[in-house]
Amino acid sequence: MFGWFYEKKQALLEKIEEKGQGIVEYALILAAVAIIAIYVLGKNGGLTGAVNTAYTNAASKISEATTANPSNT
Repeated sequence: MFGWFYEKKQALLEKIEEKGQGIVEYALILAAVAIIAIYVLGKNGGLTGAVNTAYTNAASKISEATTANPSNT
């Protein structure tokens, strides 16, 4: 009878350990994403710099596309 209780206790402890491991994995992934985001935004001068860079790149590609084939305008 005590063997059954021991088995259930061990199964419960294993589930608790697995849940804790999952939380740690999510925390590590979140930290990695945050570090990458801080690096990218810091490199481009913050969020405003990143948006301005994206806008400038998009505008230049549109300009190149319309200049290369003016019959579409």
